[in-house]
Amino acid sequence: MIFAFATDDNKNFINRHFGDAKFYQIYKITQNDYRQIVSIENTTEEEEQHADPKKAGGIVNLLQSKDVTCAVSRVFGPNIKRINKKFACIIASSKDIPTQIITLQQNFDQIQAAWHQGRIRKHVELLKLDKLKLTPFKII
Repeated sequence: MIFAFATDDNKNFINRHFGDAKFYQIYKITQNDYRQIVSIENTTEEEEQHADPKKAGGIVNLLQSKDVTCAVSRVFGPNIKRINKKFACIIASSKDIPTQIITLQQNFDQIQAAWHQGRIRKHVELLKLDKLKLTPFKII
């Protein structure tokens, strides 16, 4: 599956709505592996009104051009109703992207099931990691 992570610094999730990110880190993730595909700049227009459908459409087009199936952020705004029809929206449980990748892999079946529900899917909210022994790694 292809995941888009909402970020400003390419390492951590933003604390604003998904559509307000400066960048989207695009990753291909499976249960056992992951790799970064590309980082793309959010070139969508600013909202003319709160929950602007044009902004949601711009984000959908931007991410679909990279074959994204899942949108991941700590916060989604009211446009989650529109975005969720095109992607499995996942509310991140971690602040940093590397830790979240591990959580996504651990919950891969649940995420895949949400994706296969199609336009009627609901967002996925991941449980926070407790004390998990992680092997440190760098995002290149």
